[in-house]
Amino acid sequence: MHTYIIKDTCIVNEGNKIYGDILLKEGRIEKIAASIYTKEKSIEINGQDQFVLPGVIDDQVHFREPGLTHKANIYTESKAAVAVGTTSFMEMPNTNPPAFTQELLEDKYNIAKQSSLANYSFFMGTSNDNYEEVMRTNTKKNEVCGVKIFMGSSTGNLLVDNPLALDKIFAGSELLIATHCEEERMIRDNLEKIKKIKSVLEPSDHPIIRNEEVCFESSFKAIQFAKKHNSRLHILHISTEKELQLFTNLIPLEDKKITAEVCVHHLHFTSDDYARLGNQIKCNPAIKSPKNKEALWKALLDGRLDVIATDHAPHTWEEKNEPYEKAHAGLPLVQHSLSLMLYYVQQGKISLEMVAEKMSHAVAKCFEIKERGFIREGYFADLVMVDMNQSTTVSKENILYKCGWSPLERFTFPAVITNTFVNGHKVYGNGVFDESQWGQRILFNR
Repeated sequence: MHTYIIKDTCIVNEGNKIYGDILLKEGRIEKIAASIYTKEKSIEINGQDQFVLPGVIDDQVHFREPGLTHKANIYTESKAAVAVGTTSFMEMPNTNPPAFTQELLEDKYNIAKQSSLANYSFFMGTSNDNYEEVMRTNTKKNEVCGVKIFMGSSTGNLLVDNPLALDKIFAGSELLIATHCEEERMIRDNLEKIKKIKSVLEPSDHPIIRNEEVCFESSFKAIQFAKKHNSRLHILHISTEKELQLFTNLIPLEDKKITAEVCVHHLHFTSDDYARLGNQIKCNPAIKSPKNKEALWKALLDGRLDVIATDHAPHTWEEKNEPYEKAHAGLPLVQHSLSLMLYYVQQGKISLEMVAEKMSHAVAKCFEIKERGFIREGYFADLVMVDMNQSTTVSKENILYKCGWSPLERFTFPAVITNTFVNGHKVYGNGVFDESQWGQRILFNR
């Protein structure tokens, strides 16, 4: 493994910008100082006019392996991730077969061990009838990111809508419980109502069928279960203004038992974009009216929303171009998440320090990740270098997703990711990948 010195750069970390050097040795951050010199053989990287941020940790992705690899796989999507500075990811259980047993869960870790360019963790899947298997995850508190409950519709048998099953899981899980919150009964009712009015549905009907009440009702229910059992709850992809009343910014993140995530597409798109992009932005929960987007931004900046993620969910172009009711829900986003937030830095919407907080520090705090998420001596050297004096435009030629498309095509970002380090290994540098080293399993301080 090479030793690197990043020279004369601006380090964005823990609410501050400091100028200096960073020494990377044996996979770790060896030293941070105003100036570093070493007699050891090392590779020097000029960091002038660049920013170094902690690597992004994406707590919600769908990489589709095993069983759905015509859409994506761990290798292709982790490659797309590191190209934009996402150095660690947590992947969801709705693969084929779903991760409903400890053996199936470990199968995914074994695949990643041999093919992921980023660090990785996988959620244990829940159903109405696999309680005993879910409880076995309690023995792996230091090795598994959490337990995932789909409280809204999903593929296969992943919908958990039995109140007794939900109560038992919330009562018994010693790990963080992450929830997808949409009330399935209300979705079905809304669909029936709109079909009485319209014979052919369109993408713009999606936020009407999966409206604010659908999300609020389910999120409120999850919080009731969590408070009843003092569970550690993390609600994924908050998309509505109404849900924000359920969360607080009055206590430090480390002390919160109930936390919330917002995704980049809910911060960027609104229902006005269905006219232009149609099924490309069909996702669950739905992208909704502009008032929700503005409310999400306010809650992100004031601390009610704790982390930024992607819910990266690729589908083939053919699957997205079916008629609305058959078109698959989900967007490919992991390659462009940090770049999109850097666009909002340029727009004055958010600071670089806050980007590092919401995409790295806060994720590490929420999940109690061991020795990642911060630029600290002794921590793993997961870093991203950013040049804010260049720009890049999304095109089919530079999209790395296996699905080959993006709803952000032709969008220009006011920054370029120059280098990405995963465990001290420069996996990506100025358009070139070094695949000689795979990522590592994320561990947790629990």
